[in-house]
Amino acid sequence: MKATTRKEKLTRVLDACPIYGITGGNRDVVPLVQDMLSAGIRIIQYREKHKTPIIRYQEAMVLRQLTSVYHASLIIDDYVDLALAVHADGIHIGQDDLPPNTVRRIVGPDMLIGWSTHSINDLKCANRYQNIIDYIGVGPVFSTQTKPNAHPVGISYVHWAKQYSKLPIVAIGGIKISNVESVWKAKPDFICAVSELTESQDMQNTVYELMSGYSKVR
Repeated sequence: MKATTRKEKLTRVLDACPIYGITGGNRDVVPLVQDMLSAGIRIIQYREKHKTPIIRYQEAMVLRQLTSVYHASLIIDDYVDLALAVHADGIHIGQDDLPPNTVRRIVGPDMLIGWSTHSINDLKCANRYQNIIDYIGVGPVFSTQTKPNAHPVGISYVHWAKQYSKLPIVAIGGIKISNVESVWKAKPDFICAVSELTESQDMQNTVYELMSGYSKVR
């Protein structure tokens, strides 16, 4: 049987639901991810920077099993060793992490690599890595408590990134139901509404509300 390529893997989760889930907040990770998956989200990033390595490993192993049941992709934030240890589908890195070409050498040819960008220069650099990385994060679009010290890039950067990026883009940062339609109009491939999902009391409805703006611009 022919192996699924990285592009096919990303296309599959995008076609299922263009919302990118990230862990965080005050809820326990496993029930939070279960809710996201039950609501139709098919790409989950495990981002738990303040936990111990053994707790991260234990939680990520459970999420690996859970996402496999839902045919969803598990992305590990920052920790390349953890991504390899749990056989994750991908690794997401930032501008201060190991360079993408180094990460690719470590993880091999099959793992997805996402890279955060915060400026036009970052995106131009990402384009040079287009055969190494698979998608880029674009943000923070608005101010956000998730990264309070980060300077918002605004909707204009999302528009610019969509026009000039050679890779799929994920808009992230301060995205809420109240402003998501303006983000969808910039036509990112995915959006990530971190706190809107992690603090949701009704995940099905939250995903529905986030998707309503998507249908209006597609």
